[in-house]
Amino acid sequence: MKETSPDQQISAGTLQHYEQSAEGFRAGTRDHDVTQNIDALLRHIKGSPPFTILDLGCGPGRDLKAFAALGHVPIGLDGAASFVAMAQRDSGCEVWRQDFLALDLPEERFDGVFANASLFHVPSAHLPRVLRQLHASLKARGVLFSSNPRGSNEEGWNGGRYGAYHDLETWRGFMTDARFVELEHFYRPAGLPREQQPWLASVWRRR
Repeated sequence: MKETSPDQQISAGTLQHYEQSAEGFRAGTRDHDVTQNIDALLRHIKGSPPFTILDLGCGPGRDLKAFAALGHVPIGLDGAASFVAMAQRDSGCEVWRQDFLALDLPEERFDGVFANASLFHVPSAHLPRVLRQLHASLKARGVLFSSNPRGSNEEGWNGGRYGAYHDLETWRGFMTDARFVELEHFYRPAGLPREQQPWLASVWRRR
């Protein structure tokens, strides 16, 4: 029997977690307000709408519906088959099933990439490659938004999912090495003391 690599185990284990909890995840996140994140991406995109947007890790499709309602052309991407089916059915948008560690993206296709609570699942060893792929998928001066649970640069398994939890300085290093230019960053939820803001959001332009 062919042994699975550690990378395959990371992908398979994390995706299995989401497959097993897909309905509960949809119910638990359906009403999350990420308007601040959507606005942060859209206000930095140059040109005239509608914009073509890759929703990386689109899950059940909540944000695909939001982008479509604003008149844009969102395309979803997720590795969990259950989420792909939900997102297609609920949003009516095009959704691709792809593993983050085996992306196959068109070049210079997207005005924006919306990576909301998704890139933290990429192990640090693979993050430079994944970010370069996202960079190449953006049009000239395209924009990438990311929101990740922040930490002190630890990574590993947490509740059945693999995660990497970077601080701002380390995240900046990864992004600038991938030839992105920082536009802004903020912590979420808004209006709370920093210790009660577990999410680091940032916006970047393709250089």
